[in-house]
Amino acid sequence: MRMIETPSPNFGDRRGGDAVTMLVIHYTGMRSAAESLARLCDPAAEVSAHYLITEDGDVHRLVAEEKRAWHAGLGQWQGDRDVNSRSIGIELQNLGHEFGYQPFPAAQIDSLIDLALGILDRHAIPASGIVGHSDIAPDRKLDPGELFPWPVLAAAGIGVFPEAGIDTEEDLESLLTRIGYDPMAQNRISAFLRRFRPDRIDGQPDIECQRLAAAYLAANNHQEEPI
Repeated sequence: MRMIETPSPNFGDRRGGDAVTMLVIHYTGMRSAAESLARLCDPAAEVSAHYLITEDGDVHRLVAEEKRAWHAGLGQWQGDRDVNSRSIGIELQNLGHEFGYQPFPAAQIDSLIDLALGILDRHAIPASGIVGHSDIAPDRKLDPGELFPWPVLAAAGIGVFPEAGIDTEEDLESLLTRIGYDPMAQNRISAFLRRFRPDRIDGQPDIECQRLAAAYLAANNHQEEPI
């Protein structure tokens, strides 16, 4: 993993002294890494992230981790609407759904895993705090999208991804609220499907979605129990 210092002016202080408890993964949705870097470093754009990873695995450090980067926008997770103050944001260079969404190259994912494991060593981020942009803003965002390899990250110790569902009588809407999705978001089921059932993003949720949501909650609770 090659780290390149590419400072962005678009950052501020974390509000209220909030600790970092979330890692938010994005794709850029732009045509090239150069175009993405230009935007993330443009004062007029007023957007940034802590890191950008190119397709070949180079990592650009844009904002120091102790600072509040401007990557999350309007959204919420687990009832908190100031995601930027609680999170570190990583952008992955990808054309996105607008310009020709494509699989994420192995070199890019390898660098993401190395970078994320280091972040998890430096900050007390629970498994439930590993999210995609579409999780925190399901009515606005699709990234990192249905091609993002969440199971690969989970296998490396970054978040959890249930291999099988568990039986539950709790309805899916209630489960999604407990996971952290905004209860008022109209597209939160779609966001859940995009992440956990990418084969069903054009369909309707089924009982297995309900079972997977229950399994995800159970796995997170197990990870976060005190030792």
